[in-house]
Amino acid sequence: MPELIERLSDEAIELLIQLIKTPSFSREESATADLIFNFLAAHDAQPQRAGHNVWAVAPNLDASHPTLLLNSHHDTVKPGSTWTYDPFGAVLEGDKLIGLGSNDAGASAVSLLATFLYFQQQNPAFNLICAITAEEEVSGAGGIRSVLPQFGKVDLGVVGEPTQMDMAIAEKGLVVLDCVTHGRTGHAARDEGENALYKAIPDIQWFQQYQFPKVSELLGPVKTTVTQVQAGSQHNVVPDKCQFVVDVRTNELYSNEEVVRLVREHVGADVTPRSTHLNSSRIALDHPLVHKGLTQGRRTFGSATLSDQSMMPFDTIKIGPGDSARSHTPDEYILLSEIRAGIKGYIELLDGLVL
Repeated sequence: MPELIERLSDEAIELLIQLIKTPSFSREESATADLIFNFLAAHDAQPQRAGHNVWAVAPNLDASHPTLLLNSHHDTVKPGSTWTYDPFGAVLEGDKLIGLGSNDAGASAVSLLATFLYFQQQNPAFNLICAITAEEEVSGAGGIRSVLPQFGKVDLGVVGEPTQMDMAIAEKGLVVLDCVTHGRTGHAARDEGENALYKAIPDIQWFQQYQFPKVSELLGPVKTTVTQVQAGSQHNVVPDKCQFVVDVRTNELYSNEEVVRLVREHVGADVTPRSTHLNSSRIALDHPLVHKGLTQGRRTFGSATLSDQSMMPFDTIKIGPGDSARSHTPDEYILLSEIRAGIKGYIELLDGLVL
């Protein structure tokens, strides 16, 4: 159905232009949720909405069939001061569409919507849900995590992010640790007090030097980075508290809870994770979707960047048009040809798929 695909591609590009022109910072996505809801309604897709999350279920739902979820996000980060174009201008220069969220992840979102509408007119051997959700850029509680329970059992997720249509079959997780060492104040001119900052130094050195034993062939080692340190109230007072923050990127060989437990066994500071639900993920190379992608010449890789994959307790792959290197950068852009190829690529990947 090349004519249908071409029409849906044109409509997807027009929707993306509207989305770019409509600010949708995380937790402020109401207007773009309206656009997506209305787009689906105009195609008789019977959309549903909760908060700023919009989804639709393809007709002919069959409880005996596996369920496939198409998901991407419509929130964006805020633009930096070095943009030379209007971030909301949706400027088109030849094949290039410039604007905030064009690459991350507007192109994936509209491509998945077009793919969903294509299969809505087919009869695939799986149930199909398309959800374009909020708060991905802040891993917010009001995003995909809040609506997953409404979808019932999901067997496979296709997460739309800019990967140049290669398949991320593994993704690093994230856990942020707030660490505190405690001492006792005293005058810096005398041998008084107990310096909490000095007590933090060996812990910080441990994070710098320690290597977690299990190293992933796709994602490499668990990576820990101390990113913030705060101690003391003034120059002549021995600090009685030192707080430091550690960014931990986990591989699929450890759960976040396991990493927290191991850290607590090795450091003297009080360690409090901000959350443990952003886990690493991996799908088997012999999974039918991965196998099909490989036969089509698509590359597999492990992704160091976090996405809503981390909140999905089922098999997922991350794949979409665009290039991750353009995300969160000044003058972000997507090529229209990438969107058209992305829609075609998604359809080819799912067409005839048996889970």
